[in-house]
Amino acid sequence: MDRAAFIKKYRNPLTIILSLAGIGLMAYYDYCDTACSYLKGDIWGIDLKYIGIIYMTALIIFAAFRQTPFVRIILAGGLGVEVYLVAFQVQHDVFCPFCLAFAVLVIAAFLVNYEVPSAWREKRRRMWLYFLGEVDLTMLKLEKLPLLVFSLLAYLFIFFTFSGAVTPAYATENSTIPSCGKGPYEVILFSDYFCPPCRRIDLKAESLLKELLATGKVKIRFVDVPFNRATPMYAKHYLYAANANADFANILHVRKTLFEAAQGKRIQTEEALNNYLTEQKITGKAFDQKPVFRQLSKIIKQYKVNATPTAIIIYSATDIKKFVGDEEIWNGLLMLKMQLVTGR
Repeated sequence: MDRAAFIKKYRNPLTIILSLAGIGLMAYYDYCDTACSYLKGDIWGIDLKYIGIIYMTALIIFAAFRQTPFVRIILAGGLGVEVYLVAFQVQHDVFCPFCLAFAVLVIAAFLVNYEVPSAWREKRRRMWLYFLGEVDLTMLKLEKLPLLVFSLLAYLFIFFTFSGAVTPAYATENSTIPSCGKGPYEVILFSDYFCPPCRRIDLKAESLLKELLATGKVKIRFVDVPFNRATPMYAKHYLYAANANADFANILHVRKTLFEAAQGKRIQTEEALNNYLTEQKITGKAFDQKPVFRQLSKIIKQYKVNATPTAIIIYSATDIKKFVGDEEIWNGLLMLKMQLVTGR
């Protein structure tokens, strides 16, 4: 049995397998390993992750009942949506590996169900209209409908209903972000307490950051990036703790505690976080944090931070290096240490 015959015979099981992979991908979306990317979108307030799961579930149902015409319509619509979403990522130069992998699964499922349209054999002039194929809806007495129409309709639907964001931001006004140390060099570490690699690099780099600070030539700032809905609440408590005691050792201790609250305890409410910080003997001094939030938003946008962890190392006004992911950041900090030791 050749490849084409095999695909035709098993197209429904293959479609179901690809759809299950798509559901698994969306379920895995919230977990990140080397860097957590910020790229969000919704339709009428519904997160695209959930729409993706609903989409793949519909494919599974129609494929299971061998409703090939509807499978092709859904997949053709999916192509139109993916064209828009990929273009959105290209336009903003922010790419989500999960989103791109999902698009690949949609394309693969479309190819599994593709058949050369009979309209091509009848009128060559209509090839452009039928290049995605055709579908017959016998119950509606409609034959040889070009799937391109469904792709265009889906594209227009996503165009008018999609709401996307590529840069996280706090809502509000103007002040100073807490910092430790001073000198000609500056390290800015961008992280989210719900990001596993952020926690990993914080722990790994603790001793190295202390070494850099001890040289008296390095200024260090931590910027909390609000990828998670609860991050602004965590950032507020970090600011309160830094306001009470800006000693670097205390700041590191506070960050460790907040990482544990987010990832170990999975705390999402103000009351639970307050209780946990009290248990851990973390004290804070309240103040109007809103002005600092504006500065945080400004610096996130300034350095185009759309993934965590990210580090910006400023050697001079004309020499600014950006590192994304825990391994890159570690190597970047080692390079800075070498610069301080050797002077080159």
